[in-house]
Amino acid sequence: MGAADAVPGVSGGTIALITGIYDRLIGAFTSADPALVRRVLAALVGDRGDLRVVFRELDGAFLLALGAGIATAILTVTRVLHVGLESFPVLTYGFFFGLIAASAVVLRDELRLDTAARAVAGVAGVVVAFVASGSASAALGESVVATAAAGAIAVSAMILPGISGSLLLVILGQYERMTSALSAFVDALLALATGGPVSTVLDTGVPVVAFIAGGVVGLLTVAHTVRAALAARREATLAFLVGLVVGALRAPVVRVGEEVPAWTTAVLGEFAVAAVVGALVVLGVERAAGGIDID
Repeated sequence: MGAADAVPGVSGGTIALITGIYDRLIGAFTSADPALVRRVLAALVGDRGDLRVVFRELDGAFLLALGAGIATAILTVTRVLHVGLESFPVLTYGFFFGLIAASAVVLRDELRLDTAARAVAGVAGVVVAFVASGSASAALGESVVATAAAGAIAVSAMILPGISGSLLLVILGQYERMTSALSAFVDALLALATGGPVSTVLDTGVPVVAFIAGGVVGLLTVAHTVRAALAARREATLAFLVGLVVGALRAPVVRVGEEVPAWTTAVLGEFAVAAVVGALVVLGVERAAGGIDID
C-alpha cells in the first residue's frame, strides 16, 4: 500500500482490495475517532490497563504492521521519484499522466451521470481539479498550515480504491515539495547518526511532522466525512471523485510546462512513452484486483 500511495494515480485502497485487507482497514480507520483519542489520554493519566483495551478495539497490531510496511515503502519509493522529478521531469510527469488517465478509465464503471445531481457532481469534480491543478501550488503556499492541510486531504484518500492521495498532492501542487522534504529529512537523520547537526534534523523535520499531523487529523475527520458522503449519496460522491481524477490530467501537463522552455516533438514523445508505461501499470493493477468497486 505504501508503494501505491507514493505514486499518483495508483490507490493504496486498490492494493488493500487485492490483498484482501480492505474491510479490516476500513474498520480500523473508522474506529479511530475523537472519543477514542480522549479515552487514550484518560488512560495515560489513569488506568494504563485501558490502553490495552483501546489497542485491541483499534486493531492496533494490524495497524502497526500496516504502518511499518507503508512507511518503509514510502521512504524508498518517494526517494526514487524525487530523483526522477529532479533529473527526468518530463518522463516522470508523463508517467504520472498515464497513471492518472488509466485510473479514470478503470473507474468508468463507478461513474453514473443519469441524474442532474450526479452530472453536476461529476462536472464539479472535473472543474475543481482542473482549476486547482493550475493555481493551487501558488495559492496553497508552503506554510505549516498548508502542509498540514495537504496531509489531511491526501491521507484521507488512502481508504478509497481508485483515488490516490498522491494524486491529490499533485493537484494541490504539493507533491514535488513533499517528496523533496521527506528525502531531505531522511538524509538529515542519516547524517545525525554519523555526527551531523541536530539543527538540520529539526529544520527539515518541520514539514514532515506537519504533514503527518495533518494526516492524523484527516483520518479522524475528512476520512469519516468521505465515508459518510458515500453512504448518504454514493453515486453523486463517486461522480465527484472520478471527476477529480479526470480534471487532474491537467496537473502533469502544467508541471512539465514549468520545467521545459517549450513542448517540442522530443518532449512530447518522451511524455507520451512514459504515459503509456504508467497506464499499463494501472491497468495491470486493476486486472490483478479483478476490477475496482468502491462500496
